[in-house]
Amino acid sequence: MQISGTRISLAALAVAAALTQGHAALAQQKTVYVAAYGGSFEQTMRKEIIPAFEKQANVKIEYVAGNSTDTLAKLQAQKGNQQIDVAIVDDGPAAQAVALGFCGALADAPIYKDVAPVMRFKSNKAVGLGLVGTGLMYSKKAFDDNKWPAPTSWADLKDKKFAKKMVIPPINNTYGLHALIAVAQLGGGGETNIDPGFKSFKDEINANVLAYEPSPAKMTELFQNGQAVIGVWGSGRVKAFADTGFPVEFVYPKEGGFALGIAGCPIEGSKNAAEANAFIQFMLTPAIQKVLATGAGFGPANVTVQLTPAEQRGLPYGDQVKGLKAVDWDIVNKNREDWTKRWNREIER
Repeated sequence: MQISGTRISLAALAVAAALTQGHAALAQQKTVYVAAYGGSFEQTMRKEIIPAFEKQANVKIEYVAGNSTDTLAKLQAQKGNQQIDVAIVDDGPAAQAVALGFCGALADAPIYKDVAPVMRFKSNKAVGLGLVGTGLMYSKKAFDDNKWPAPTSWADLKDKKFAKKMVIPPINNTYGLHALIAVAQLGGGGETNIDPGFKSFKDEINANVLAYEPSPAKMTELFQNGQAVIGVWGSGRVKAFADTGFPVEFVYPKEGGFALGIAGCPIEGSKNAAEANAFIQFMLTPAIQKVLATGAGFGPANVTVQLTPAEQRGLPYGDQVKGLKAVDWDIVNKNREDWTKRWNREIER
């Protein structure tokens, strides 16, 4: 069959036009930088959340892993020339980020009417995306082998039988900060009088601590190799660890665990403000909230999300949330830098 030159030319023009449009579409695809936690949270984000958003919004997500203080430090270092578009951090650092002017206003969206009131920020410059509880985790096998009863109190951190078998994050990590406040409360103090906490860590707890470990991967490794048998961590982290098959359990101490909200904020001055806001809204949709619950162990911020009894296990959900203590971040954030210096001087020397 013979094809005329005219028809070949038209076909070539059509292919060229299609290629041009394709290149234009690729050129228009934006890269959005999301700074958030590492460990099991990062894995859930990369596998189950980011690909879905990239497809829906036609953007490329670059994930910047780090704990909350790492992310806050990056925002401070990049002030005036922000490279991050969305920050996902603990509620305390989120309050700091808002106060320091790093967070932009949330764009109006219908999804926010479904967010629990406790997860909203008065500033409307950040929003809670989920909730975990801080408490005690322990190796069930180690406890069974030693015929030890399960821990029940923050005071168990002082038990001498745990000498060099305990892991606690440092206080620049919210889990470690919660532990310091909890121990201070045992001694009659708290956020407004932190001295009993420092005294107890120095005199009674330090001898039990194998490591003040900020890395989730290292934390789980110390348990897996049997060096650590008890520690302070979050319900979500412990759930993810247990899901790997390791016999680890999480308990809320009888004095009460602590509520730890994770919050998202669009960064002020971001070149991708619309996409940043869209990403935060996406994180609050029921389907993604369920992924955060089952994959990363966060109690939902969206009140319309329903979890089965099996999905609820280990999560702050329903009535369980009512038993969690809240931290007074206005007091803590004013003192946190001084407390951290003191911690490095007196505890982690």
